[in-house]
Amino acid sequence: MNITLLKGKLHMARVTHAELWYDGSCAIDADLVRLAGLREFEKIDIYNVDNGERFSTYVILAEPGSGTISMNGAAARRVQVGDRVIIAAYGQCSEAEADDFKPALIYLGEGNQVERSANTIAMQK
Repeated sequence: MNITLLKGKLHMARVTHAELWYDGSCAIDADLVRLAGLREFEKIDIYNVDNGERFSTYVILAEPGSGTISMNGAAARRVQVGDRVIIAAYGQCSEAEADDFKPALIYLGEGNQVERSANTIAMQK
């Protein structure tokens, strides 16, 4: 049996642009895409921490080192510039593969700069 696991995420990214009349997608700093183990054109889910919106789109690349997180097309209506979002991608694997799998968790701070990375989340008390 295959299961779906969190593959990678950008935690608390800040939206830098909302471009309604651009091809629908999410432009993400190419360095952040690589660090989170994402790929260009990969489906992603976006969770807006500020307003509770949850939606899906896909990755396009933005300039490396720019800190860009741009919601484009219809996704631009789900955010405001400055909102905090979690960007997540999921993958399929077998139960056996899941035993050793570790996601790429990238935690962002001001300017969408990496504060830390991890591959586990502490158990909630």
